[in-house]
Amino acid sequence: MRSPLRAVAMLAAATALVAGCSSGSGSSDDWSRPHAKPTAVGALGAGFTDPSAPPAPEATITPQPGSWSGVHPPKGYRVVLLTAGDDRPTRAVVTAVEDWAASEHVDLRTVTADGPHDLVAGIGRAIDMGADLIVSAGNDLVDPLTVVTASNLSQQFLVVGAELAEPTHNVTAADWSGASYRGEELAMSSTYDADSFTAERCAAAVRAGVAAVLHDLTGIVIWLDRL
Repeated sequence: MRSPLRAVAMLAAATALVAGCSSGSGSSDDWSRPHAKPTAVGALGAGFTDPSAPPAPEATITPQPGSWSGVHPPKGYRVVLLTAGDDRPTRAVVTAVEDWAASEHVDLRTVTADGPHDLVAGIGRAIDMGADLIVSAGNDLVDPLTVVTASNLSQQFLVVGAELAEPTHNVTAADWSGASYRGEELAMSSTYDADSFTAERCAAAVRAGVAAVLHDLTGIVIWLDRL
């Protein structure tokens, strides 16, 4: 069971974060101008979801391999890469996000949480930037995201290589067998395997996750065991 003191501390930090975000003082100068809601360039292919039965909140979908490859972000898409930790899986996700952003000409900024005491604050810095999407890399961020994302419903998040146990509609996850960390107090939905964080798998997770978000298929888990 989660420590009551820890839970209270995280909730207090999240409450302070909401108050800080409302002022808008943390916005980046480059992103301070009004920005229309982004729309996808291209369409999802057959087998990503069943159009006649859209996924319910918190559902898990298993899209056909490559059914996301025709989707691209629009020009000027603003993304914050939020990262914590220096383990090999986290670095693999970071590299995948950076490579995707470069190939798609995405306007990418990076926020790195500096240790356990900076996790909630790091999420706050990312939110304050006013991105279209925050992409999370690193298992250490899962528990703080569980608290903070529910209080910032207008901000879209994509968690790569992990998932939140009870995501709100603004949190989408892309993971696979061996990469389904759900927080300190919860069991994995599969056996964790650091070797499963291959360049191919991480790249697919980023592209599939972004494709889902751009088509408003959010608050779900995208399961990528088939490539």
